[in-house]
Amino acid sequence: MEILDVDLIGFERGDARRRRAVVDGVRRSLATGFVYVRHDLDEAELDACYAKLAAFFSLPEEAKARSAAPGTRGQRGYTGLLVEVAAGRSTADWKEHLNWGETAPADSDLGERFPDQYLPPILPEAEIPGITALLTSFHRRVAELQRRFLRIVAEGLGARADFFDAMTEHGVHLTRAIHYPAMTRAPAGDAAPGEPHVWAAEHGDINLVTALPRATAKGLQVETAEGWLDVEPPPGHAVLNGGMMLERLSNGVLPAGLHRVVADPDQSGDRLAVVQFCHPSPDTILAPMPCCVSAARPARSEPIAAADWLAQVLKEIGLGES
Repeated sequence: MEILDVDLIGFERGDARRRRAVVDGVRRSLATGFVYVRHDLDEAELDACYAKLAAFFSLPEEAKARSAAPGTRGQRGYTGLLVEVAAGRSTADWKEHLNWGETAPADSDLGERFPDQYLPPILPEAEIPGITALLTSFHRRVAELQRRFLRIVAEGLGARADFFDAMTEHGVHLTRAIHYPAMTRAPAGDAAPGEPHVWAAEHGDINLVTALPRATAKGLQVETAEGWLDVEPPPGHAVLNGGMMLERLSNGVLPAGLHRVVADPDQSGDRLAVVQFCHPSPDTILAPMPCCVSAARPARSEPIAAADWLAQVLKEIGLGES
């Protein structure tokens, strides 16, 4: 099994034959849960975002803690080391992160009905001037990239290309800058000699799709039938992976990619990656798509509201309310 690379711009601008090839490539690659997508994000803007975020994570702990947002279930502001736990694990991940998103649109009642889902961003503007504008722009550009990608996914499943448009237009998309400190600073682990040290244990994402435009070091791996496969996108490509909500909507046709982040024993440095989780609006009812249900593949799950499932998973990974 391998992760394929596809051309988003080729899908949008190509002829019918090229579009079909991209749809087929996405469908086949997402059998692993992952796909590499050539994008048109501004590389200079990515450089600027990563520089600001590197400066933030290099601050003293007390300075970073000023951006903490208690009571937001890890969906806003700064979350420190050894807090988040992969579902089913007892050891917390060796990572810290900064989280942000957008508020609900003024012309909807989503903010009133789901106030905890659309909290204002809490970003370290005082410590890192200019970071708010950069990260807000990044968030919006990647959200649009994910919506464009989901149109390919919809066609591959046999639905209308705009199937996901309405549910993601005002989705509770979350961007997370994750800093994995050098393993030389980590608490004593249980890695066997020659085995990689685990920064983040194996897990699947709860959302529809996750986008990773860039990471500063290798380490991301996806589980396949043959074992753990390194995720190493070509230059100019983002990594996109399917989440649990997409698996539920596709009735298991597109599995959530089980993945982890590891550091080789000889890797002494840290790793910075910015990922964005594309969520539907919280009132979306997640039920198998009709095009993915048949006599041979009956519906595998009951309908559930996106907000309810998200709350359940956040509790499982140590980010829910106590």
